[in-house]
Amino acid sequence: MSLLGSMYTAISGLTAQSRALGHISDNVANSQTVGYKRVDTNFVSFITQSNARMHESGAVQGRPDFQNTIQGAVLQSDNPLAMAVTGNGFFSVVRPADVTGGNTTFSKEQYYTRAGDFAPNEQGYLVNGGGYYLQGWATAANGEPNRTEVSPIRVQSTVSNPVATSDITVSANLPASPSSTDPVSSQINIYDTLGAVRVMQLSWAPVSPNVWSLTVSAPDATPSTLGSIEVNFGQAGSPPAAAGLLASFANASGLVGDAAVAGEAANIAVTADFGQGPQNVNLNLGNFADTNGVTQFAGAEYALRDISQNGVPLGAFTSVAVRDNGDVIVNYDNGRSRVVARVPLVSFNDPDRLDRRDGQAFQRNLESGEARVSDIGSNGAGNVAVGSIESSNVDIASEFSKLIVAQRAYSANTRIITTTDDMLQETLNMKR
Repeated sequence: MSLLGSMYTAISGLTAQSRALGHISDNVANSQTVGYKRVDTNFVSFITQSNARMHESGAVQGRPDFQNTIQGAVLQSDNPLAMAVTGNGFFSVVRPADVTGGNTTFSKEQYYTRAGDFAPNEQGYLVNGGGYYLQGWATAANGEPNRTEVSPIRVQSTVSNPVATSDITVSANLPASPSSTDPVSSQINIYDTLGAVRVMQLSWAPVSPNVWSLTVSAPDATPSTLGSIEVNFGQAGSPPAAAGLLASFANASGLVGDAAVAGEAANIAVTADFGQGPQNVNLNLGNFADTNGVTQFAGAEYALRDISQNGVPLGAFTSVAVRDNGDVIVNYDNGRSRVVARVPLVSFNDPDRLDRRDGQAFQRNLESGEARVSDIGSNGAGNVAVGSIESSNVDIASEFSKLIVAQRAYSANTRIITTTDDMLQETLNMKR
């Protein structure tokens, strides 16, 4: 081993420790960065010649050891769209290539990240703090995702179309011994095909024991009286039923009642015209010969237990949310919601080999393996904690410990250089 060889070895040690210090500096600086993965240092020796008789001084190199698979702490966030991956998966993201006239075009390059601090930008795209746009599967009207490709998720402030009322369900008790022959009534707000609120009224008038006349009307319809039908209870029905139970319909005018079959639905077909053409509504009074729906038991007063309908008005956008399975949901003020996309997770054979990019992003390479896109909770990709973020996996105490070790090792290598220099000087002094 030559003196100069010793000096070169020590210089390589200085370089290696400098790189280690750089890794430590990156880690400490990003200790609060969402989704950051720390970089450790592996020291690799290089040998020029080494056997049982001789060993020549070599060198050392400090190489980065990426800790992409080490989980960071999952912290709760005030952002309802934030997501933290618990497992080995990554979010699929993309960068914008250009924004012209409010329209964004995207780069063909695919990126992956654990930084799940996503929020809508002015165009409705979900963007994280690193400027990357979240990608997912588009969904059909039934909410099923199209898993053939991922694309940037965009949430637009659309409206929810109104749904015209097609079913009304009534549960009530008509008095077996009414205190008056005056009609009793109840009303319900329904929706026409344009989503406008319309009032429908149900009026019950006693005809004879166990027989009531039901008149259905709507003030905004043409005509306003939609029809009438007799509702028979107990022994007045054909066929008869047990006392107090709805048995059959009779003498319909403008309405169509179902044929009486015990246990089957007791429906009355109603047609109303609110100016957009005939609107068919199914009025359900429960089941024939059953205790649900409309009954006639003891009492002197009409008792409405429940009345409901299935129409909804026009809905305006109110908010966007994410489910644990990755479904992106748009909510409307009419109580409806719609799935517009599903967020998948991407996994790799060796995620520690991914290429690092700015903004806590990664790109695949041959060493990392192919990107596998799958549903959350499947294929080992992990799960997602909604309303949370994954913090940096840097441990400050550990980094400071490594900093002290790197400093001592650096100082030791400088001592090798100064000592070697002294020995070289002594060699030169031998000439004098």
